[in-house]
Amino acid sequence: MKRLWLLLLVWPQLLLWPLLSWANDSTVMSWLDNRFRVDPTVQQVSFMVKRDQKSNSVVLVRPDGHKYYAWRHPDNVSWYEEPGMDIISIENPMPGPWQAVGKVSPKNQITVLSDLKLDVDNLPARLYQSETIKFTARLTQNGQPLQMRDFLDRISLSVVFYEYIENPDDLPKEALPMPIPMGTFADDGLGFDEVAGDGEFTVALPVELQPGKYTVKVSSSNGIFLRTVEQEVLVYPPPINASFIQGRGQQEAHQVVISGEEGALKTGSLAAHIEQVSFEGETTISQQAALPDEERLTVWLPNGELPGRYTWSGWLYATDSFSDRELIFQLPESHFAVQAELQLDRNLNAFREQQEAKERQAEFARLEAERQAARSKAMKIIALANVLVIVLVAVGAVLWRKRKVKKAMESAELSVPGS
Repeated sequence: MKRLWLLLLVWPQLLLWPLLSWANDSTVMSWLDNRFRVDPTVQQVSFMVKRDQKSNSVVLVRPDGHKYYAWRHPDNVSWYEEPGMDIISIENPMPGPWQAVGKVSPKNQITVLSDLKLDVDNLPARLYQSETIKFTARLTQNGQPLQMRDFLDRISLSVVFYEYIENPDDLPKEALPMPIPMGTFADDGLGFDEVAGDGEFTVALPVELQPGKYTVKVSSSNGIFLRTVEQEVLVYPPPINASFIQGRGQQEAHQVVISGEEGALKTGSLAAHIEQVSFEGETTISQQAALPDEERLTVWLPNGELPGRYTWSGWLYATDSFSDRELIFQLPESHFAVQAELQLDRNLNAFREQQEAKERQAEFARLEAERQAARSKAMKIIALANVLVIVLVAVGAVLWRKRKVKKAMESAELSVPGS
């Protein structure tokens, strides 16, 4: 009799326990009718329903009998579906017993998640154009990181920037600023993300924006659950500059010269990682860090020597003097051609040599022409002088003979008597 009374006292609690126990935790349901109860204190709930691969999405029945479908549901419901799974999130769900109607797989069951929250890091008050920043968001349940991989692997969190405007609610939709997608968070343990499946989503956020004020929205972009977090940020011009100087000739190294805006970066905080890729695909890495008293940095890149097309890219690191924040800037891939430069030099040198040879030949021809002209002129003068001498001699001889004849005649006349 005591055992019977004990069974009668415990049996109702055993019936109610599966419906109430998940209020503060995730619970896996396995009842034949797929029912579950929502506590009145729950403000948000998500259902993960695994069903037969070839079956249609389930129908979610509210406590009052109202039905929700994947293609028809109110705005406070988000619905994600794929073959074999539905993930349904509801804001401010109706308290009471809910039911999922469909071909739910007995092995896979229904998982209920409550009190999911999205916490997002605060962006720095001062962002810089062209910098890359590690930005993290966390998904928690009851204040603890959510680590359910089936759910996390399907979360897609996006970061969107909007140009800041005052009172956007007072403007028509067509006058609102266009969204600028900046990146998607990942919890895959790759890139900037530290651990896969730990509930922390990370994105390497490239701030490729014009300087100005922006509104930042972080939200679920694939309908898993309804969450949006907004922040306002200011984007400033980049405080750092990198310029490439190509080596002249095959022996001189190339240079990447890095300098910061005066007063914007901490002295001695500059560092660089530069990758140079040859036309054959060979990668050469050059790294350099500034000395404690240096405000500029020069990274020397080896000269490939062989003619061809080369590329270079890299990362710059510095410390912001305003907030002591560590800054990362990605240098986009740039190209330079060794062959074109060398061929141009050879052509230019050959052209200069040809021009110099032509000038030397022209100068020699001019001098030779001047010498020939001078020689010809001298010969003409000599010939003219000789002719003049001959003429003068001839005239002198004629005059001398005439004078001699005249004197002879005068002498003859004087010697004749009586004349």
